[in-house]
Amino acid sequence: MRRVIGNSGEAALIGLRTGTSPGASVRSPGSASKIYNICCTILLVDDVQAAPQAVQTLTDSRVLAAMSHPVRRRLLDVLIVDGPSTVGMLAGRTGQAAGNISHHLKVLAQALLVEEAPGLARDRREHWWRVSAVSRRWSSTVFSEDPASEAVAEAAESLNLEHQVGKVRAWYAKRDSASREWNDAVFSADIWLRLTSAELSQLSDELVDLLYRWRDRTQPAGAEQTPDEAGRRPVFVFARGVPAEP
Repeated sequence: MRRVIGNSGEAALIGLRTGTSPGASVRSPGSASKIYNICCTILLVDDVQAAPQAVQTLTDSRVLAAMSHPVRRRLLDVLIVDGPSTVGMLAGRTGQAAGNISHHLKVLAQALLVEEAPGLARDRREHWWRVSAVSRRWSSTVFSEDPASEAVAEAAESLNLEHQVGKVRAWYAKRDSASREWNDAVFSADIWLRLTSAELSQLSDELVDLLYRWRDRTQPAGAEQTPDEAGRRPVFVFARGVPAEP
């Protein structure tokens, strides 16, 4: 762990090996008048055949609700890490019944979070699914005018933080079974900075760009993320920066 103490505002960066999640980053306050505004960016890997949109901006609270369900979040993670999959493959990966998988895929498809990949089907009975965007982001201020939507956005952000921290806890619960090399590679870093809201937003953009570069360098779009000669495994990375006091 590397730690530097400064004065005002705290940023944290976490990286760990995991079997189920992609790299992700979260950006926070960009408004001096409403410092609890939350902006979230999730970085994904998608199938190159359909040339998915680069960034999907979420403005409908129903979409946030759809992706925040634990089973549907798991399905999104599996599709991101493993690439396009059939219902049977997803059922085997998650331990869920095929009928349950089909239901949750339908909800995700209605929210435009996943889509069918017909080009991968070998016959008319086979259906493949993939995530529909390279990355997704939302800002809490978009939902602040409607109390119901704002409540959904706040719940989604809380669940997202729980999901991120859960990945860290899961790693430490099983780290004794990992090799020394992986234990040495896992990192946690936090630092105190003194920033304006504009500088914090710039830092967020730079971190997101850095994660994109590493994603594109190690995981070309459409490639299946499996062990290779270099010993690569899925690794979960997330970052947050929030105004804070010691």
